[in-house]
Amino acid sequence: MSDLYKRFWFEFKIDAASNYPPGIGLGCGVTVFDYDDAVKILDENVFTAIGRPAFKRVIENVDIRELDQGHVIPNMKPPIYRGVWYPMGYD
Repeated sequence: MSDLYKRFWFEFKIDAASNYPPGIGLGCGVTVFDYDDAVKILDENVFTAIGRPAFKRVIENVDIRELDQGHVIPNMKPPIYRGVWYPMGYD
């Protein structure tokens, strides 16, 4: 991963994941320049049809080894490129 990029992991304050875009119930991972870039990517790629919920937790420079090994890790794109790497399908 380039020194220009940071990996962020976002978890959201949501009651029913079914009311939001598919796959964000566990969280959302993005590789970006900075926090503002991360929020922009989320708003433009994931939450286009519905407003972004409040953040419950934000981890900057997340160690992906600490993410859910049973669901997140096997269902994510390589987190080395700018954009959404979890869940897949938001690029």
